[in-house]
Amino acid sequence: MMGRRGSALANNISDFIENYLKGILQQSQSGVVELQRSELAELFQCVPSQINYVISTRFSVDHGYIVESKRGGGGYIRIRVLELDDTHPFLRILQSIGRAISQREAEGIVERLVREQVITQREGAMFRAGLTREVINLDLPYRDQLRARLMTAMLTALVSVSSDKRPSDTSQGGANGAV
Repeated sequence: MMGRRGSALANNISDFIENYLKGILQQSQSGVVELQRSELAELFQCVPSQINYVISTRFSVDHGYIVESKRGGGGYIRIRVLELDDTHPFLRILQSIGRAISQREAEGIVERLVREQVITQREGAMFRAGLTREVINLDLPYRDQLRARLMTAMLTALVSVSSDKRPSDTSQGGANGAV
């Protein structure tokens, strides 16, 4: 029981660190922040490896970030928000999915697509609902392989719909935007 509680506490600390970093990034006009790992660890009263864990799992390219780091006394962590390419926003994501994707990675991609308004909140909810381990009730690695195939199929369907109807086509379909 103690191990489970410790795990929950670690997840909470990870969530706090993630939310703190995302808040700083939102306040940054340049979309770039530079931080000291040791100062973050001191602020959250955790070990520096906890900071490394949060950055590596929640601030990856799939989540829409580029992370640079320099170790040592004057070391830093630089996190930069990646903007999706307006001409082919799904192309990079489709290429990054590969043959298998974890639930956390898939959720990160969906979160990024919603945040950057490439898909709606509703579409994001549908993605999340269909990609959970409870729905894809298979053992690993089959679950992650099926999730990758489903996500690729859903994104490909969105690409085909969005290429048929460009944002400048809003004059068609009436005032209510019904399709």
